[in-house]
Amino acid sequence: MTNADLPLTAEDQDTYRIIASGGDPGGRSVDRLVDIGLVSLNPYQEACWIPHDPRGVASRLLAAHQRDLGRAVEQMGHIPSLEALHVHFDPHRWHGGPGSEFLGSPAEMNARVGEVVGSASQELCTAQPGAPGERDPEIIRQGVARTVAALGRGAEVMTLYAALAYDDEHTRASVEEISAAGGQVRVSALSFQRMVIVDGEHLFIDNLVVDGAASNSGWHVFDRSAVASARETFRLAWDRSTRWQDLRPAPSNGLTDRQEAILRELEMGHSQPQVGVRLGLGERTVAKELADVKAMIGAKSLAQIMAWWGRQQRD
Repeated sequence: MTNADLPLTAEDQDTYRIIASGGDPGGRSVDRLVDIGLVSLNPYQEACWIPHDPRGVASRLLAAHQRDLGRAVEQMGHIPSLEALHVHFDPHRWHGGPGSEFLGSPAEMNARVGEVVGSASQELCTAQPGAPGERDPEIIRQGVARTVAALGRGAEVMTLYAALAYDDEHTRASVEEISAAGGQVRVSALSFQRMVIVDGEHLFIDNLVVDGAASNSGWHVFDRSAVASARETFRLAWDRSTRWQDLRPAPSNGLTDRQEAILRELEMGHSQPQVGVRLGLGERTVAKELADVKAMIGAKSLAQIMAWWGRQQRD
């Protein structure tokens, strides 16, 4: 009962002292003392209270609370089986539950990525926008091993690098290993976000939330809508990228990265409007870049630009 809750007030304790010493509590309230079992009414004498040994009362209360605690522990033991019922709930809903965890260090991030990628069986999408020198060689080695293992389990693998990665010998070695195992690798001259998507259910991204967090900390996201949105973003970047095997080492020709990306797209047979869509550029921007190339090499037509470009590739 509520009135029997501990602790006793100072007035309750003083009232018990008076009764235990044979005194009359007068107009004091004895309700809480009665409820807790410290005093009881004398059936043979009106308005007289009988005190009881507090040690016996304490023993009874302790036993009751121990029984309650035992029941609570037993109930807690059944909670995991209750949570496991989500496998029947989730497939019929478009939303997920609490959907992310913060990984506050590179070690935590790599460990969780390894754990999740280690079970990838359907699809593994990786976007690495940083310069090759920014990545730990050991992390790269582990990533390649995980990727090859995922391919061995039948997962489709798509890996996207920034344009700077093409001329890096360590990245080239990684790409050769991934490609030999059946993975797809592309390069983009456009900016994109670092991410890893596993089986359309898990997303790893850089930390953009926690101020002052360690460099290369990040988030593991498993909310369905967030993962689906990130996967669509990855596909847009992927569709505007160039296959690794279609690239050649860039010559020292004075072209900007954007101009080289445009010429490579034209070399692959895409029209100027298509090049703009694939690279995320407006038609006027593509035309201006080509005009700058014409002026630089003294060409008068697109055909002359492409002929010059072809010679550069052979040299």
